[in-house]
Amino acid sequence: MIMYSIVPLDDIFNGIENNKPNQEIELNGVIMQVQPMNAYQAKVVRLISPNPQDYLNPAYSPGQIIYFQPQLQSK
Repeated sequence: MIMYSIVPLDDIFNGIENNKPNQEIELNGVIMQVQPMNAYQAKVVRLISPNPQDYLNPAYSPGQIIYFQPQLQSK
């Protein structure tokens, strides 16, 4: 990637090391991309669902805080 800017790169990328990557989870049958806040809550970034009714649910709109119980995956 090439970026042409008069702004110093230190200002552009300030705080990027503190940025947590988004994760995909399934909650109540709805697949969504979330930004983890702590072990039991996350902020909805976007929905990944083929069901149009999921997009009409205000509980899953981007920016909403959701609470969930993390589940361990067995090997």
